[in-house]
Amino acid sequence: MSDQTRVLVTGAGGFIGHHLVTFLKERGYWVRGVDIKEPEFSTTDADEFELLDLRRWDNCLQATREIDQVYALAADMGGMGFISANHSQILHNNALINLHTAEASRMNKVKRYLYTSSACIYPEYLQTEAEVTPLKEEDAYPAQPQDAYGWEKLITEKICEYYHLDHGFDTKIVRFHNIFGPLGTWEGGREKAPAAMCRKVAYAKLTKNPTVEIWGDGEQTRSFCYIDDCVTGIYKLLNSDYNQPLNLGQDYLISINDLADLVADIAGYQIEKKHIDGPQGVRGRNSNNDRLRDVLGWEPAITLRKGLESTYAWIEDQVRAQLASQKQAA
Repeated sequence: MSDQTRVLVTGAGGFIGHHLVTFLKERGYWVRGVDIKEPEFSTTDADEFELLDLRRWDNCLQATREIDQVYALAADMGGMGFISANHSQILHNNALINLHTAEASRMNKVKRYLYTSSACIYPEYLQTEAEVTPLKEEDAYPAQPQDAYGWEKLITEKICEYYHLDHGFDTKIVRFHNIFGPLGTWEGGREKAPAAMCRKVAYAKLTKNPTVEIWGDGEQTRSFCYIDDCVTGIYKLLNSDYNQPLNLGQDYLISINDLADLVADIAGYQIEKKHIDGPQGVRGRNSNNDRLRDVLGWEPAITLRKGLESTYAWIEDQVRAQLASQKQAA
């Protein structure tokens, strides 16, 4: 075997994992990607790509063989529509994936292990107002995540913490705050808010029907982080000496109504917002990046508008192709 650092990216068929594989290859790493599916929108740059169900222990042992570093991104997940309706599935599948992957990595003597947690671990009682106070890492306790996705993420954070304390296993924990960008899920119920909004505005524009549906009153707020900043941040964290949970997100807060207007402005199309019943998640959520700046000497720099410009352009192309296919089939 060569001296080249060998990296495993689990969830490499998904949005963040796919981008991360490309990022690592550009920096000279040997990369194995693992997922239950291949990337949907473009081919992988991984040196090896293995289709493995990581809910199974034997598959986790296979995935982590002869590996130096692991980025553990694999998860059963989606947007609020999916998360709020599939609690038992999410808890069951993700617990198996993460428990097996962490133990297999330890047994196979992986040197560094990064677990991708989520801002969904933060207590619901701190996120009841749209003008929410940005969440600090220590705000996780007393714990009260809103859903099973958050609970599972939180318990896996503890697994990583105890593996580090008990075994000296070099674990890192990152808490994502709403990552978005091209080459991600944009329809079907598992897409996140920026992709869903880009899809809705693109359909409105291309069908010349200005109505765009928004769940709730649209005054719920979030911060959104572009994918290029995300992969840079987790790369910096894995190569740091920091072993405690760390936020990774933008700290620019925006309402869903304003997000819709921003996407419409990028599209160059006037929309009419229609508010309907639907899952909204917490009322407000924002990232406090003080510790991120202290630990990494870095923070996300790509603006929401710039990230949405490339994301919208890609999703409009997907919608245009889908509408053309539907017209041809009619």
